[in-house]
Amino acid sequence: MMRRKTVKAAFLRSVPVMAGYVVLGMGFGILAHDAGYGLPWAFAMSLLIYAGSMQYVGIGLLTGGATVLSAILTTITVNARHLFYSISMIDRYRDAGKYKPYLIFALTDETYSLLCDGKVPEGTQPHRFRFLVSLFNHGYWVLGTVLGSLLGAVLPFSTEGIAFSMTALFVASFVEQWRSSSEHLPALTGLLGTLGCLLLFGPERFLIPAMLLITLVLTLLRGRLSPGEGAKK
Repeated sequence: MMRRKTVKAAFLRSVPVMAGYVVLGMGFGILAHDAGYGLPWAFAMSLLIYAGSMQYVGIGLLTGGATVLSAILTTITVNARHLFYSISMIDRYRDAGKYKPYLIFALTDETYSLLCDGKVPEGTQPHRFRFLVSLFNHGYWVLGTVLGSLLGAVLPFSTEGIAFSMTALFVASFVEQWRSSSEHLPALTGLLGTLGCLLLFGPERFLIPAMLLITLVLTLLRGRLSPGEGAKK
Protein backbone atom coordinates (compact mmCIF):
# COMPACT_ATOMS: atom_id res chain seq x y z
CA MET A 1 0.00 0.00 0.00
CA MET A 2 2.82 2.38 0.87
CA ARG A 3 4.58 1.61 -2.43
CA ARG A 4 1.42 2.29 -4.43
CA LYS A 5 0.81 5.52 -2.54
CA THR A 6 4.42 6.58 -3.10
CA VAL A 7 4.20 5.93 -6.85
CA LYS A 8 0.94 7.87 -7.13
CA ALA A 9 2.23 10.81 -5.08
CA ALA A 10 5.45 10.96 -7.09
CA PHE A 11 3.55 10.92 -10.38
CA LEU A 12 1.22 13.71 -9.26
CA ARG A 13 4.20 15.79 -8.09
CA SER A 14 5.88 15.33 -11.47
CA VAL A 15 2.85 16.24 -13.62
CA PRO A 16 3.73 19.97 -13.90
CA VAL A 17 7.07 18.98 -15.48
CA MET A 18 5.57 16.41 -17.84
CA ALA A 19 4.14 18.80 -20.45
CA GLY A 20 7.29 20.93 -20.48
CA TYR A 21 9.70 18.01 -20.74
CA VAL A 22 7.77 16.16 -23.43
CA VAL A 23 7.50 19.29 -25.58
CA LEU A 24 11.11 20.36 -24.98
CA GLY A 25 12.33 16.82 -25.50
CA MET A 26 10.51 16.79 -28.83
CA GLY A 27 12.29 20.01 -29.73
CA PHE A 28 15.63 18.39 -28.98
CA GLY A 29 14.73 15.27 -30.96
CA ILE A 30 13.76 17.37 -33.98
CA LEU A 31 16.90 19.48 -33.67
CA ALA A 32 19.12 16.39 -33.40
CA HIS A 33 17.48 14.78 -36.43
CA ASP A 34 17.84 17.98 -38.44
CA ALA A 35 21.56 17.98 -37.58
CA GLY A 36 21.96 14.42 -38.85
CA TYR A 37 21.73 12.54 -35.55
CA GLY A 38 18.94 9.98 -35.78
CA LEU A 39 16.86 8.24 -33.15
CA PRO A 40 19.59 6.04 -31.58
CA TRP A 41 21.86 9.04 -30.99
CA ALA A 42 19.09 11.31 -29.69
CA PHE A 43 17.76 8.54 -27.42
CA ALA A 44 21.23 7.78 -26.03
CA MET A 45 21.93 11.47 -25.33
CA SER A 46 18.69 11.96 -23.42
CA LEU A 47 19.02 8.68 -21.53
CA LEU A 48 22.69 8.94 -20.58
CA ILE A 49 23.48 12.67 -20.63
CA TYR A 50 20.08 14.07 -19.60
CA ALA A 51 21.28 17.66 -19.48
CA GLY A 52 18.46 19.70 -21.02
CA SER A 53 19.93 22.94 -22.24
CA MET A 54 23.40 21.38 -22.58
CA GLN A 55 21.98 18.83 -25.03
CA TYR A 56 20.74 21.69 -27.20
CA VAL A 57 24.15 23.32 -26.97
CA GLY A 58 25.79 19.94 -27.59
CA ILE A 59 24.20 19.66 -31.03
CA GLY A 60 25.85 22.93 -31.98
CA LEU A 61 29.19 21.71 -30.63
CA LEU A 62 28.95 18.46 -32.58
CA THR A 63 27.94 20.08 -35.86
CA GLY A 64 30.43 22.92 -35.42
CA GLY A 65 33.43 20.65 -34.98
CA ALA A 66 34.26 21.84 -31.46
CA THR A 67 37.39 20.47 -29.80
CA VAL A 68 37.20 18.24 -26.74
CA LEU A 69 38.59 21.03 -24.55
CA SER A 70 36.02 23.48 -25.88
CA ALA A 71 33.23 20.98 -25.22
CA ILE A 72 34.43 20.41 -21.64
CA LEU A 73 34.68 24.12 -20.85
CA THR A 74 31.28 24.83 -22.41
CA THR A 75 29.67 22.01 -20.44
CA ILE A 76 31.16 23.25 -17.16
CA THR A 77 29.97 26.78 -17.88
CA VAL A 78 26.44 25.82 -18.90
CA ASN A 79 25.97 23.37 -16.03
CA ALA A 80 27.86 25.27 -13.32
CA ARG A 81 24.56 26.16 -11.63
CA HIS A 82 24.16 22.49 -10.61
CA LEU A 83 27.18 22.80 -8.31
CA PHE A 84 25.44 25.50 -6.32
CA TYR A 85 21.84 24.41 -5.93
CA SER A 86 22.76 20.74 -5.40
CA ILE A 87 24.52 21.69 -2.16
CA SER A 88 21.13 22.22 -0.51
CA MET A 89 20.17 18.60 -1.32
CA ILE A 90 23.16 16.97 0.40
CA ASP A 91 21.38 16.29 3.69
CA ARG A 92 18.25 14.97 1.97
CA TYR A 93 20.21 12.58 -0.24
CA ARG A 94 22.79 11.58 2.39
CA ASP A 95 21.09 8.35 3.52
CA ALA A 96 19.36 7.52 0.23
CA GLY A 97 21.30 4.28 -0.13
CA LYS A 98 20.76 2.52 -3.47
CA TYR A 99 18.79 5.53 -4.77
CA LYS A 100 21.61 8.03 -4.22
CA PRO A 101 23.59 7.60 -7.50
CA TYR A 102 20.50 8.08 -9.65
CA LEU A 103 19.18 10.95 -7.51
CA ILE A 104 22.46 12.78 -8.06
CA PHE A 105 22.49 12.05 -11.78
CA ALA A 106 18.84 13.08 -12.31
CA LEU A 107 18.86 16.36 -10.35
CA THR A 108 17.80 18.79 -13.07
CA ASP A 109 16.53 22.32 -12.57
CA GLU A 110 12.89 21.25 -12.72
CA THR A 111 13.36 18.20 -10.49
CA TYR A 112 15.12 20.43 -7.98
CA SER A 113 12.20 22.86 -8.04
CA LEU A 114 9.85 19.98 -7.14
CA LEU A 115 12.02 18.56 -4.35
CA CYS A 116 13.87 21.52 -2.88
CA ASP A 117 11.24 22.30 -0.24
CA GLY A 118 11.90 18.93 1.39
CA LYS A 119 8.21 18.13 1.73
CA VAL A 120 7.22 14.49 1.26
CA PRO A 121 3.56 13.35 1.19
CA GLU A 122 2.44 11.64 4.37
CA GLY A 123 2.56 7.84 4.20
CA THR A 124 5.29 7.69 1.54
CA GLN A 125 8.91 6.58 1.76
CA PRO A 126 10.98 9.80 1.32
CA HIS A 127 13.92 8.43 -0.69
CA ARG A 128 11.73 6.28 -2.92
CA PHE A 129 9.41 9.25 -3.48
CA ARG A 130 12.30 11.49 -4.58
CA PHE A 131 13.68 8.69 -6.73
CA LEU A 132 10.35 8.20 -8.51
CA VAL A 133 9.85 11.94 -9.09
CA SER A 134 13.32 12.03 -10.68
CA LEU A 135 12.59 8.89 -12.71
CA PHE A 136 9.25 10.17 -14.00
CA ASN A 137 10.84 13.45 -15.11
CA HIS A 138 13.68 11.59 -16.82
CA GLY A 139 11.14 9.39 -18.58
CA TYR A 140 9.21 12.42 -19.87
CA TRP A 141 12.39 13.87 -21.36
CA VAL A 142 13.36 10.61 -23.07
CA LEU A 143 9.80 10.13 -24.36
CA GLY A 144 9.75 13.63 -25.82
CA THR A 145 13.12 13.06 -27.48
CA VAL A 146 11.93 9.84 -29.12
CA LEU A 147 8.71 11.45 -30.34
CA GLY A 148 10.60 14.46 -31.70
CA SER A 149 13.12 12.30 -33.52
CA LEU A 150 10.34 10.22 -35.09
CA LEU A 151 8.35 13.30 -36.10
CA GLY A 152 11.45 14.95 -37.51
CA ALA A 153 11.97 11.93 -39.75
CA VAL A 154 8.50 12.08 -41.34
CA LEU A 155 7.43 15.73 -41.13
CA PRO A 156 9.26 18.87 -42.31
CA PHE A 157 10.12 21.19 -39.41
CA SER A 158 11.91 24.50 -39.18
CA THR A 159 14.30 24.32 -36.22
CA GLU A 160 14.71 28.09 -36.04
CA GLY A 161 14.13 29.26 -32.47
CA ILE A 162 13.76 25.78 -30.93
CA ALA A 163 16.76 26.30 -28.65
CA PHE A 164 14.91 29.17 -26.95
CA SER A 165 12.42 26.66 -25.53
CA MET A 166 14.78 25.85 -22.62
CA THR A 167 14.92 29.54 -21.72
CA ALA A 168 11.13 29.61 -21.79
CA LEU A 169 10.97 26.67 -19.35
CA PHE A 170 13.40 28.39 -16.97
CA VAL A 171 11.26 31.53 -17.04
CA ALA A 172 8.10 29.51 -16.37
CA SER A 173 9.75 27.76 -13.40
CA PHE A 174 10.92 31.09 -12.02
CA VAL A 175 7.45 32.63 -12.29
CA GLU A 176 5.84 29.61 -10.59
CA GLN A 177 8.29 29.77 -7.67
CA TRP A 178 7.78 33.54 -7.40
CA ARG A 179 4.01 33.08 -7.17
CA SER A 180 4.19 30.24 -4.66
CA SER A 181 6.64 31.95 -2.29
CA SER A 182 6.16 34.97 -0.06
CA GLU A 183 9.91 35.56 0.19
CA HIS A 184 11.26 37.18 -2.99
CA LEU A 185 14.70 38.21 -1.76
CA PRO A 186 16.49 35.14 -3.20
CA ALA A 187 14.80 35.62 -6.58
CA LEU A 188 15.66 39.32 -6.68
CA THR A 189 19.24 38.50 -5.68
CA GLY A 190 19.47 36.09 -8.59
CA LEU A 191 18.01 38.55 -11.08
CA LEU A 192 20.06 41.56 -10.05
CA GLY A 193 23.27 39.57 -9.53
CA THR A 194 22.98 37.94 -12.95
CA LEU A 195 22.18 41.23 -14.66
CA GLY A 196 25.11 42.95 -12.98
CA CYS A 197 27.55 40.20 -13.98
CA LEU A 198 26.15 40.17 -17.52
CA LEU A 199 26.85 43.88 -17.88
CA LEU A 200 30.25 43.60 -16.21
CA PHE A 201 31.67 40.41 -17.77
CA GLY A 202 29.68 40.11 -21.00
CA PRO A 203 27.45 37.29 -22.31
CA GLU A 204 30.31 34.80 -22.75
CA ARG A 205 31.75 34.96 -19.21
CA PHE A 206 29.00 36.09 -16.84
CA LEU A 207 27.56 32.73 -15.67
CA ILE A 208 30.16 31.49 -13.17
CA PRO A 209 30.77 34.95 -11.59
CA ALA A 210 27.01 35.35 -11.27
CA MET A 211 26.66 31.99 -9.51
CA LEU A 212 29.50 32.82 -7.12
CA LEU A 213 28.00 36.24 -6.36
CA ILE A 214 24.51 34.84 -5.76
CA THR A 215 25.87 32.13 -3.47
CA LEU A 216 27.87 34.68 -1.47
CA VAL A 217 24.95 37.09 -1.10
CA LEU A 218 22.46 34.38 -0.10
CA THR A 219 24.96 33.01 2.43
CA LEU A 220 25.33 36.46 4.00
CA LEU A 221 21.57 37.01 3.99
CA ARG A 222 20.68 33.52 5.18
CA GLY A 223 19.67 34.77 8.64
CA ARG A 224 17.15 37.19 7.12
CA LEU A 225 15.35 34.53 5.11
CA SER A 226 12.38 32.68 6.51
CA PRO A 227 13.14 29.14 7.74
CA GLY A 228 11.48 27.56 4.71
CA GLU A 229 13.34 29.71 2.24
CA GLY A 230 16.61 29.30 4.07
CA ALA A 231 16.33 25.54 3.81
CA LYS A 232 15.33 25.80 0.19
CA LYS A 233 18.30 27.91 -0.79
